[in-house]
Amino acid sequence: MRSLLTLSVLLALIREDKAQPPAVSLLPMFPAVFVGDDVTLICKGGGGPIKWFINGNPQSHQDSVMLVTSVTSKNNGKYECERGGSKSEPYILTVEQLEPHAQLSASIGGAVMHRGGGRNLVLQVEDDPDGWKCFALRGESGFKLGTTVNNKKKTAVIFAELKEAKRATFWCRNGARRSNAVTLKMTALRVMLDPPAGPALVGESVALSCGVWGGKAEKAEFFKNNKSIATVEDTYIITNATHDHTGEYRCHATYRYSHISPGAAQQEGDSDAQELKVIGGPPATTVDSTSSPSLRCSCRDCPNDCKTYCWYRTLLNDLFERRRLPENTDSITVEEEGLYSCRMECGKGFSRFSNIYSYKEKTQPEPVNLVPIMVAAILMVLGVLIVLLIALKRRRRGESSVQATAEDKDKKKDGGDYEQIQLTDQAVYHTLGENTDDKDKAEGGYEALKKRQDEAVYHTLGAAEGQGQGEGQGQGEGQGEGQGGYEALKSVKAEVYQTLSSADSKTPAGESEGGYEQLPQKDKDYEAVAVEENPYEELKAGQQDKKQMSKEKE
Repeated sequence: MRSLLTLSVLLALIREDKAQPPAVSLLPMFPAVFVGDDVTLICKGGGGPIKWFINGNPQSHQDSVMLVTSVTSKNNGKYECERGGSKSEPYILTVEQLEPHAQLSASIGGAVMHRGGGRNLVLQVEDDPDGWKCFALRGESGFKLGTTVNNKKKTAVIFAELKEAKRATFWCRNGARRSNAVTLKMTALRVMLDPPAGPALVGESVALSCGVWGGKAEKAEFFKNNKSIATVEDTYIITNATHDHTGEYRCHATYRYSHISPGAAQQEGDSDAQELKVIGGPPATTVDSTSSPSLRCSCRDCPNDCKTYCWYRTLLNDLFERRRLPENTDSITVEEEGLYSCRMECGKGFSRFSNIYSYKEKTQPEPVNLVPIMVAAILMVLGVLIVLLIALKRRRRGESSVQATAEDKDKKKDGGDYEQIQLTDQAVYHTLGENTDDKDKAEGGYEALKKRQDEAVYHTLGAAEGQGQGEGQGQGEGQGEGQGGYEALKSVKAEVYQTLSSADSKTPAGESEGGYEQLPQKDKDYEAVAVEENPYEELKAGQQDKKQMSKEKE
């Protein structure tokens, strides 16, 4: 009985569904669709085969669900579906060629995850993040997500996971304002091609990463529309993307789990094909530095309703902490370090963010305290002078030691300072040499001096002895003169040496050694020279007596 009742209810529902005309609805139920969004059009209703029409043109798509990725203004138009001969009311799709009021982006990774995985998505807003709610669309079912809010940074973080769905779309909204949508896809293969989570824009760089579950690719070959395009380590980078880069990409990776076992075998694998769609995106502004630190914002392709300039500063150490500045003019002067960008507000949305201008404050040199530098310089100079004085003193001591050593070796014959006596003899020699004739100078004044000195002394002494003995002794007289002169000369030498000798010398007076030991004392050297001048006076007197005697004989 109950089974019959249940069957009757089902038949009634089927008849009601067939009677209901088809309708086109949009998921996610965005208040406004922005360029780059992924949207799903669903044809509801019952009945036979399904046909789709865009702006009245029939499409080959025959499923009840139509997925449109990275929409642009080209996707604007009327969307209709037909089921069982009945046509739906047109759904008007309008794509705003602007960016939404908030930005949702993946903290790490791209658009593809392995089964059972998940990643954080960060929402950046300009007002209170507490007022924003975030959602996930898995298939045709929507879910509200919990958020972790940071009011200081004006951010909210959600954990995005696919569960059992092959793809899911995540977005946030606050009343009529919303963020961009991020679509994540699942793969069950070990090798994974991971394109960016956001849309690829013309003129920007796009990185396609070939990853390996639990490891890293050693080499990866990339394919576009099943045609090999590059073989690199693990990432293929498209610089300055254009519409021609749109297509399906996959990679073939060579890898090994060497971190688990050093001798792990090499393995290979292919990834799923992933669609990459390059679009023009919203009009972009540009930041120029007119004169540091002044910046100017401009937008050549912005529509006429874009009238307000918006400036932003991002911290150098936190790229997710972007703050809006109070300035709303086309030019500003920056004062703090950071990454600066701008965009224009255009009613329902914004222009694309400009290029980033990095400003680093020039540190002013701190005033230098010259007192420590001057003290250090003075100490260094004094140190150098002290070292030089010590070195000079040691050098002088070394020269004195060397001279004393040389004198001890070469000039100590009987002891004393022979060099000083030699200088004295030279002085006497030169004094006497002045009275000699030129012939004596040419032949050697020293020999002449010795000869004349001996003769003078001899005659002088001889004269003295002759007066005592008589002038007629002949040969005996000559001998007497010679002996007397010799004895007299010895007496003179003894007298000179006695004068040079010190009173307290241990050597007996009259020996030459006593005179040599006392010469280093300057006062006594002077006295010694003074005494040594006496023989010169006596010699002069002897010469005069000799001349007188010669005259008398004549």
